[in-house]
Amino acid sequence: MKLSIIVPVYNMAADGKLDFCLKSLVAQTLDPADYEILAVDDFSTDDSLQILRDYEERYPQFHAIASDRNRHQGGAKNLGLARAKGEWLGFIDADDWIVPDYYERLLQKAAESGADMVGCDYTLTEEHSFRPGRQIAENLPEQCGVLDHERRRLLLLESGSLVVKIYRRSIILGDYVPGTKERLDVFPEDIFYEDNAVRNSWMLRAKHFEYIPEALYYYYQHPGSTVHTVSLKNLEDRCTAGRLMLAEAKDGGYFEDYRDEIEFLFIVLFYKNTLFSAMPRQRGLKKGCYGFTKKLAREMKELFPDFQKNPYYIEKVHPEERKLIRFQMHSQLFFYLYYRLLWFYRDLRKKGKA
Repeated sequence: MKLSIIVPVYNMAADGKLDFCLKSLVAQTLDPADYEILAVDDFSTDDSLQILRDYEERYPQFHAIASDRNRHQGGAKNLGLARAKGEWLGFIDADDWIVPDYYERLLQKAAESGADMVGCDYTLTEEHSFRPGRQIAENLPEQCGVLDHERRRLLLLESGSLVVKIYRRSIILGDYVPGTKERLDVFPEDIFYEDNAVRNSWMLRAKHFEYIPEALYYYYQHPGSTVHTVSLKNLEDRCTAGRLMLAEAKDGGYFEDYRDEIEFLFIVLFYKNTLFSAMPRQRGLKKGCYGFTKKLAREMKELFPDFQKNPYYIEKVHPEERKLIRFQMHSQLFFYLYYRLLWFYRDLRKKGKA
């Protein structure tokens, strides 16, 4: 079998979200005998599993898998990967969708080039249609080709999303035989941001990367998605994913070879994005914010005391964010008061102009 597509599903039945995604999968231009869809219901409390069962009855390439508890996306993917038979592996979020020849084009690119990892761009959309939205360029031409140190360095810094790529099976599963286990431990379970913990290793296991600079994947934007939600659970999971990413780099033996890159990725995931998500503006986590951000800064300083000298940090982080981080490294109290007053002043100006 050429391809296995893993679809983690949790409470996606409403508003036709899941159905729109699944229709785009069963409508792929590949021969149904050449691919399988492994849709894993992550203990949904709505009708998601029933929808998957219905698709399973109607389409021979479709397989519904039910988790015995809510494991989050990482756990659902682990269940699907344990059964995957394809030479290639792909992932899709259950509220997104793809053009009809998405997988055919990625596989064709791999066959023509000899690549073992192929990606493309995606489009942001707020409606269930194939009308193009804002196209997001996922990768760069200079990342493509047989991977040497420089291309891998660029891939680490701008790896792009897991779902807009296909991977040769060996990159993710090695020589694992399908069906010999009920569940694998490829992804961390019970947390959000699970992809961040493992994808760097995949970038470094790949030998040849190619990229189609077209938006073939539709990324649905809605307020309930993980990236638009601020909660203590999300913030703590981001920190956990950062720690796991760092441990994976050290255990995998590539931390020293790509120290600046891994340090920068850790700064962004574990510290910077978490810090500014936690700090209250018009929305966000307010209760416990002071203590949480203080602990966050302390751990960052302990792990990478000189992180503010990282060349990518200096180049890529906005000057105002660097200034605020400098304040926090000097004094949590000063940083917190300054930040609150800054946004109080900005809100007053905004209301004055309204």
